[in-house]
Amino acid sequence: MLFFVGLGLYDERDISVKGLDTVRSADVVYAEFYTSKLMGTSIERLERLYGREIEILSRSEIEVDPSWLDDAREKNVALLVGGDPMISTTHLDLRLRAIEMGIDTRVIHASNIASAVPGITGLQNYRFGRSATVPFPHIARGKRIVSSTPYDAVKDNLIRDLHTLLYLDIQEGRLMSINEAAALLIEVAEGRGDSGFASSLAVGIARAGSEDMCVRAGMLSDLRTYSFGPPLHVMVIPGRLHFMEAKALRILAGAPEELLSGYVL
Repeated sequence: MLFFVGLGLYDERDISVKGLDTVRSADVVYAEFYTSKLMGTSIERLERLYGREIEILSRSEIEVDPSWLDDAREKNVALLVGGDPMISTTHLDLRLRAIEMGIDTRVIHASNIASAVPGITGLQNYRFGRSATVPFPHIARGKRIVSSTPYDAVKDNLIRDLHTLLYLDIQEGRLMSINEAAALLIEVAEGRGDSGFASSLAVGIARAGSEDMCVRAGMLSDLRTYSFGPPLHVMVIPGRLHFMEAKALRILAGAPEELLSGYVL
C-alpha cells in the first residue's frame, strides 16, 4: 500500500491522528517538500514526534524517476507532503502511476492553504474562482520574462465577481514574498495599460497556521511595501464583496473602510 499523508499547514503538530497512526505503522517513510514547505518545523522535529526515520525525496525522484514506488509492492509506504495530498497534480500523477503498477493507494487528508484562506480572511469559499501561481521572472534569450498568467486569472475572475487565490513561487533557495508578487502583478498590469490595477483591493497572508500569522488587506500597491515577515506567503485578490465579507476583512485583516466601500455588492 502507498499512503499519501498530508502534514497540514505549518509544523509537525498539524498532522491528523489518522495520519500519525499511518506514519508510525508504515514500513518505509518518505517525504517531499518542494511542492510545499512546513516553515515551522524541521526534519529532526518531524522524526522526533513521529518516531520514524524519514527519507527526503528530490524533485527528480518524485517527477522523473520515482523508482521508490517499487517499495510499495511489498511494503506499506508513507509519502509525507505539506498541506493536503492531491492538491498538487504531482501527487495525482504519482498515485496514478502506482495504481497502474498494481499498487493500492490511500490518501490521508489534512488542512491546506486553499481551505484555510476563507476561514482566515472571512471570504466565502464558494466565491473563489480559478487560482494561479505567481512565478519568479526568468531569462529567455537574454530578456527578462514576467508571466502574465496570474494577472489574466485575476482579471477573468473579477469579471465574474470571484475571488482569486494566488500561490507564490517556491524554488530551491528562494521563496516569493507578497511584496515581490504585488510588484510583479503591477508590472504586468502597467504593461497592459491597466494603471488602476495597483489600487485594487488585495489581501496578504503570511505563515498560515502559525501563532504569529500575519493577515493584511489594502491596496495592491500598499502590499508592495508592507512588512509581512517570514514565509510562506499567499495572496488573494477579491472580487465584489458580500457585506459580511467586507466586515470580516475590516475586522480580521485591517482593510480600510474607504477602500471596502467600493467593493460591497
